[in-house]
Amino acid sequence: MSSTHELLEDSLEEPAIGDTGRFQWHATPIGIAALCKEKEPYLSEKFFADAIKEGLAVGLDLTKEERESHFSKKGLVILFYS
Repeated sequence: MSSTHELLEDSLEEPAIGDTGRFQWHATPIGIAALCKEKEPYLSEKFFADAIKEGLAVGLDLTKEERESHFSKKGLVILFYS
């Protein structure tokens, strides 16, 4: 069984399902991953709120999802899951 980190890394190699101003969106076996495009993102409640808002722009309602952040080879990822 793969770890969360391994599943995220593998999923980020797949084509994105959406692209917004600050995030690239990926479907993963765990949930939806928002890969931050910024070089040095600052984690805050506003950052999570921005991800939720931008998710709506690509048809993803993430308002009721759990969330956690991870650091990948490609950068900061917010993972949204039920």
